[in-house]
Amino acid sequence: MIDQKVVEYIAKLAKVEINEQEKDFLSSQLSKIISYIDKLKEVDTKKVKPMRGLYTGKELMRKDQVKISSAREDILKNAPDFLDDYFKIPKVIK
Repeated sequence: MIDQKVVEYIAKLAKVEINEQEKDFLSSQLSKIISYIDKLKEVDTKKVKPMRGLYTGKELMRKDQVKISSAREDILKNAPDFLDDYFKIPKVIK
């Protein structure tokens, strides 16, 4: 169980001010987190190979493919005013 002194110590390290009500809440929440971590320790991982990272040696990126798109026209249809391929707005600087 995480008591209020531990919560105060963590808050001091984080340079965060907390009131008594927050200490109670955080104490409860941190205790739940620690108990969940303890449950994870019970999982049998003997048959699981350790990973050094997410790289599997396979190419995970897709090939770039050029597509003809009408997105520009669709976007410009929503503009109140445009000139060529650009939005036209009122002058904002005097």
